[in-house]
Amino acid sequence: MQNRVSPILKSIKFSSQSDGSSLNQAIDHFRDKNGVLDESAPMEFLKPDERTAVMKGKFRISLYKALLFIHVRIGIKAGTLNLEHSYKYRPLEDYLISNEQWKKDRDILLQRAGLSEFPDPKKVLEDLDGELFSQYLRTNDRMRDGSNEHANFTKAGSLRVATPKLEETDSEPLQELFPERQYISLCEVLATVDSHSGFLEEFQHWQQRYNRAKPSKGTFIAAISALGCDIGTGKILKISREINSSELENTVNWYFHPEGLQRVNDRLLSFMDRLELAQVYRRSQDQLHTSSDGQQFEVRGESLNANYSHKYSRKTKASSVHSFIDERHLLFHTLVVSAAERESAWVIDGLMHNDVIKSDIHSTDTHGYTEAIFGVMHFLGISYAPRIKNFKVQNLYLFKSRREVDRSTWDVTPDGYINDELIRKHWDDILRFIVTIKLKKTSASDLFRRLNSYSKKHALYAALKAFGKILKSIFILRYIDDLELRQSIEKQLNKVESSNRFSREVSVGQGREIFQTDRQEQEIAQACKRLVKNAIVCWNYLYLTQEISGESDLDRRAAMLRSVAAGSVVSWRHINLFGEYDFSEEKLRDSFGIQSPKNLNVTPR
Repeated sequence: MQNRVSPILKSIKFSSQSDGSSLNQAIDHFRDKNGVLDESAPMEFLKPDERTAVMKGKFRISLYKALLFIHVRIGIKAGTLNLEHSYKYRPLEDYLISNEQWKKDRDILLQRAGLSEFPDPKKVLEDLDGELFSQYLRTNDRMRDGSNEHANFTKAGSLRVATPKLEETDSEPLQELFPERQYISLCEVLATVDSHSGFLEEFQHWQQRYNRAKPSKGTFIAAISALGCDIGTGKILKISREINSSELENTVNWYFHPEGLQRVNDRLLSFMDRLELAQVYRRSQDQLHTSSDGQQFEVRGESLNANYSHKYSRKTKASSVHSFIDERHLLFHTLVVSAAERESAWVIDGLMHNDVIKSDIHSTDTHGYTEAIFGVMHFLGISYAPRIKNFKVQNLYLFKSRREVDRSTWDVTPDGYINDELIRKHWDDILRFIVTIKLKKTSASDLFRRLNSYSKKHALYAALKAFGKILKSIFILRYIDDLELRQSIEKQLNKVESSNRFSREVSVGQGREIFQTDRQEQEIAQACKRLVKNAIVCWNYLYLTQEISGESDLDRRAAMLRSVAAGSVVSWRHINLFGEYDFSEEKLRDSFGIQSPKNLNVTPR
């Protein structure tokens, strides 16, 4: 470790804003002495027991260096040491809109970010105080008068909330509407959908001035299939006809990149967003419910975008693919991150990155939830509705202004009070944090990653968390009271889980691995997989629309619409995802001239 870490510590430059003074002294001494140390080395950064161990008997140089390296690592992660030439480990201030610009253009920035209603914390907190208190009253009144028949208390005094399942939503009710005697090839699906949506037009060469003719439609479809179905460009060349090797390679190299594939998917999403049949899946025409979930895949090879995972018993490095889907089954974003990253840091990125699908309410599983995320979502205008495991043990809060309210008849009571003084004190810091995200100066994941690395006592983190407790309390009270909300969350999360199964189906061999090691290559492959899935969903919508509109019997047409509403267009039985077999005489002929085996006189070991 000394041999590998010593030259790194001698080379990296820490920011002048770093405040680990005693540790900085030790680092400077280490550099001045070129790593050759003795008992004169600074000890102040060491804990008492560490100092005792280092000086036990004689000065233990190796132990001192090891502890120094460990403290440097801890300091970098905690933010007491910041790297000058770094993307992830700079001071938090470097990621935010500068204080000078904020003070000068605060009102303009708030307006640009669509946050003009939030400059004064007094009004915001008063409104939330009223909303939270009203929800306490409603939830308790309905518990007391029996209106909420699915929530009650056990003899032991614990709250029990039942959520009757809705009818299973799957592709079965729709299967009879799809072609039964004919399989549609994936190539035909992609080509047909392109003829209606024109998504292939969005592929642009890396070099904007490149004015040669674009590759053929077949080449683009071959590349999408190769990457999206985990076939690989090398293999698809060997099993395909009418594809030129160099053209396919150049197409992937020059036309396939994450930003471009986002535009391609957006073009297809824009088309599906306008489809009338897709609207039958919306719970409300005024609100769009979305969800996201992560799925871990083993990464084949060494990758900086992978880490050891509990799912693989910490023996294998993995990456997580986070998929975002709306209630119409439109897949609007994917993110590929290390399996060690918590999902909550990436939820906002997925919602902010897309320009077509605008979420009004978003659901995740428990690992996508934090109180700080609740707070940020409120500023983004999105109702956050996660499925929180063991929500009954979550703490509920009330504003201090309601301390004297008679709560003797309440069954659901607060566990603590909102620290609104802390929120008011750091309101400007919170707004600057949110404006930075909304104006896309820095991604939410980068901000949260750096903020989370600091001590939990960090003022901004504590203020965001305190604000989030208000929204979390309102949500949990609504969750207890509103059966339809609970069922909607379950239904939407089932859709993203169905999408995860869909991902395995479109992958050759039920793919459970990621073959790319570079993060950009991983994102390209997952964007292609999402494009394949969206194209199949779009083809299903087009086909069903044609079948329903062509039905002259009104009763039969109504029954078909009910089947669509009760089922799921995430259906693929009628799609040929595995290619076609050629049983012609030419393909049955032995192309290698394999002969009967000869005796090799092999001696068993």
